[in-house]
Amino acid sequence: MKTRRYIPFRHALYDLLSSMRFAISLLVVLSIASIIGTVLKQNEPYSNYHFEFGDFWFSIFEPIGLFDVYHAGWFLGILGFLVVSLSLCIYRHLPGFVREIKSYRASATANSLQLMQHHASGAGTPDQAAVLAHLKTAGFRWKIRDEDGAVLIAAKRGSWQKLGYFFAHSAMIVIFVGGLMDGNLPLKIRELFGNKVAETRDLPQSKVPPQSRLDAGNGSFRGNVTLAEGGGADVVFINSGNGYFVQELPFVLKLKQFHVEHYSTGQPKKFASDIEVLDRVSGKRITSGTVEVNKPLVVDGVAIYQSSFGDGGSGLTFARWDLATGQKTALAGRSQAAQAIRIGNDDYTLETGDLRVFNIENMGKPAAQTSTVAVSQLEQTLQSARSVKADHNLRNLGPSIQFKLRDSAGQATEYLNYLAPFNDEGTLYLVTGMRRAVSDAFAFVRIPLDDAAEVDTFQRLRATLLDAKNWPEIARRTADKAFKDGAFSATNHREFQAVAQNVLQQFALGGFPALERFLDAKVPKEQRQNVAQTYLKILQGAAIDAMELAQQRAGLPTLTMDAAHYRFLMDSLVANSALFDYGPPVYLQPTGFTEVKSSGFQLTRSPGKNIVYLGSILLVLGIFCMFYVREERLWLRMAGGRTLIAMSSNRRNRDFDREFERHRDALLPQEPGDAA
Repeated sequence: MKTRRYIPFRHALYDLLSSMRFAISLLVVLSIASIIGTVLKQNEPYSNYHFEFGDFWFSIFEPIGLFDVYHAGWFLGILGFLVVSLSLCIYRHLPGFVREIKSYRASATANSLQLMQHHASGAGTPDQAAVLAHLKTAGFRWKIRDEDGAVLIAAKRGSWQKLGYFFAHSAMIVIFVGGLMDGNLPLKIRELFGNKVAETRDLPQSKVPPQSRLDAGNGSFRGNVTLAEGGGADVVFINSGNGYFVQELPFVLKLKQFHVEHYSTGQPKKFASDIEVLDRVSGKRITSGTVEVNKPLVVDGVAIYQSSFGDGGSGLTFARWDLATGQKTALAGRSQAAQAIRIGNDDYTLETGDLRVFNIENMGKPAAQTSTVAVSQLEQTLQSARSVKADHNLRNLGPSIQFKLRDSAGQATEYLNYLAPFNDEGTLYLVTGMRRAVSDAFAFVRIPLDDAAEVDTFQRLRATLLDAKNWPEIARRTADKAFKDGAFSATNHREFQAVAQNVLQQFALGGFPALERFLDAKVPKEQRQNVAQTYLKILQGAAIDAMELAQQRAGLPTLTMDAAHYRFLMDSLVANSALFDYGPPVYLQPTGFTEVKSSGFQLTRSPGKNIVYLGSILLVLGIFCMFYVREERLWLRMAGGRTLIAMSSNRRNRDFDREFERHRDALLPQEPGDAA
């Protein structure tokens, strides 16, 4: 029975770490991780990943660091092991490579040469000086061995082909070292021992505690900062898991002006920032320049990249419409801010988002009017009468502002309101969108504009339709027009007027859905469609009379009931119905803005970048040596009046066959010998 030889632990560990199988296994894991890091967007706020993947997958991906693969502890650990493993591989095999490169194999015997595939022999001996001249011309180096009357010339060329393996292995070590340097390994170690902790609270950067701040001497970092025009910053923020670190800069970055160019469609074509870099202490300018995408400005080893742009806190003005009374007041605000607002008897917080000057949308299909209540049959009937074609129609809808109205309980309704009118076949609308959940799409309401391109006429009509005091007068006018020829009795007139007033009342309770619910409850199913058509015609007529009443009470001329004005009234009914599901009873109409642009910068200090470049050069050299340099060895043995020539190469192909034949013909005596 064979006994197992005891191997000390340090020897076994050395054999493991220096083995190619171990290095290849690590490289496979590293490659898979790199693919994940390339496909999955890295270093985003955790809320984005939680929303995209859901609770289940987020709980799996987050602990193993897939959201920041290249800075994960296990990824940096693999890099470290690869550096050790490849270094030991070089240490283990380099002496043999060096010996092989230096060796001429001048101890080869006649038998060993004859066993080679490419060999030939002949009678006679060539002139040694001519042989050496030929070898020199062919680029060979040689060594001559004279022993027992036999002269052996051992020549070689291309022996530095073996350096390709050394260059390739060294290149990977250098690249991995660069990766470790840019992976901020010291920070990871300090986090491991609790010296540095990512801040998870939303604090002003001046309030962030020291354990979550990194000084300007930090060797490697990649952080982001957004500046409004005229603003400056001496820190950047580094995302770290579900928190962040505040990285101090060795200078102050100031944004002088932001430039953006657009295509005719409104899409951004080019954007750049004029910046100044100031001394932190004296405030004196160190340098200035313009940064664009992929054209950074490098200061004190820190590269300043243009990464994004947006709104920098623009001044906003609104016309605040009370949807219950139709009253209008002015409201001023600022984007990316919050302010208290009172609507009716309730307190709300107005949280404004970004101002967007360009909005490219496909306006081929009519916009949805509500997001939570199904469109009623009556509303579908009215919409189908003036629907537009569903063509692919990209338009720039102009400036928009996105904001939320949050009640005292913390529940928010989000809005997207456009400033410029939308033109649909000559009819102007203001577009406003609403949603109650971030995961929902905006449901848009198109508010028709009057002849002066204002909302005032629509609001007067809405206030008149919803005021119960006006219903008897509107119903009377509608009945008078229906019975103006005297064909019906007074009893029928009073009944028609009562029906018209009831239609107005039901519509005021919730628009078309409320009217349809009333029909479902009061009218038999087999009669419902005919009654619905009748109610719709009564409502259309009542809208005309309500418009006349509203204009008269405002001291304005009555609208001429042509096709354009009739469409305005029908669109107003649809918009009024949708506004019942609009959230708080207020419409904030954007009326103007003073744009303040902002620019997003990414600042990086990457000391490992140049090291990675060096590794890449070494890798190219290694690949070139291994694949494009051919090592050839030639032996010429002269003994006993005969000459034996043999050749070997690391790559045997037709080119080498022709090369052997050329040297054989040049070096062997004229008498032909045996050839293989």
